[in-house]
Amino acid sequence: MSASIQERDNELLARIGFNEVAARERRAKRRNLWTALAFMAPAIALVCGLLLYPVAFNVYLSLTNWRKFKGFDEFVGLDNYRELFSQDNFLEASGNTILWVVASLVFPVVIGLGIAILMRGVKFEGLFKNIIFLPRILAPTAVGVIWFFVYSPNGLLNRLLSLGAGKPITKGWLYEDNSVTPAIIATHVWQNVGLVMVLLLLGLAAIPKDPIEAAQMDGATPRQTFMHVILPLLMPTLVVVAILSVLAGFTTFDLLWVMGSSYPGQRTLSLVVYMYFEAFQKGSWAFGGAIAVVIGLIVLGVTWVQTVLQSRAEKMTH
Repeated sequence: MSASIQERDNELLARIGFNEVAARERRAKRRNLWTALAFMAPAIALVCGLLLYPVAFNVYLSLTNWRKFKGFDEFVGLDNYRELFSQDNFLEASGNTILWVVASLVFPVVIGLGIAILMRGVKFEGLFKNIIFLPRILAPTAVGVIWFFVYSPNGLLNRLLSLGAGKPITKGWLYEDNSVTPAIIATHVWQNVGLVMVLLLLGLAAIPKDPIEAAQMDGATPRQTFMHVILPLLMPTLVVVAILSVLAGFTTFDLLWVMGSSYPGQRTLSLVVYMYFEAFQKGSWAFGGAIAVVIGLIVLGVTWVQTVLQSRAEKMTH
């Protein structure tokens, strides 16, 4: 019985040309696929040639003992990683990087959020925003050079402090362990707080007014309105800003290299600076490649955390 029904169905499909239509659709999909691949081929080639291949080659390089101008000597496996994790410089660079990342996250976000809240609706708002954002358009190397002279023993900072103290001050801010890291962090905040402010201003502008007005009508104080209404609605933007700040902290090189000195062994030795020093100053390209792989894995982990936090933040606002 079922066979006869199947035969009648096949006969009906053949009569209306269903099989031919389905075949034409399959051929059209294949043509569209090859057409799309043809248009994407240049971009795919660029991604593979400029991103995937260098990453794969760096991973392979880290498994050898290739040194500058000497080429490959032998395949050493994980020896570079064992040596890396046993070195005091790596532990120092990791600790400095963590400190730098935390500072790059906390200070720009807190200060930028405060400025963004205070800046809304004030007179000459556009002028103030442009002034605060101005350092962001400067190259980090130029910023490092400018502040290197500001922090020098005869620089602007010591002159201002001398006027306030009434006596000469010639502190070397970038040459003492207890002051070099705070000095560079202050420079980093000065340059990046403008971008954080702009992103948070955009986030604040996107918040609907109805929940805020409802909270005010219910008698909520400004602090309660901010903590329980504005801040949760601003959370997706805060997550994006936080992740950008963390990644900037992991990958910052210009300020540390320009404003620091006497590598390695200083408080400004981060993982990125350590990688550059080993690869390009000492010529240990394979060892520097191992440091680059470790940094890449950390950044991938941070990116995964970003995806999780951002999805949760979006669920909170819906």
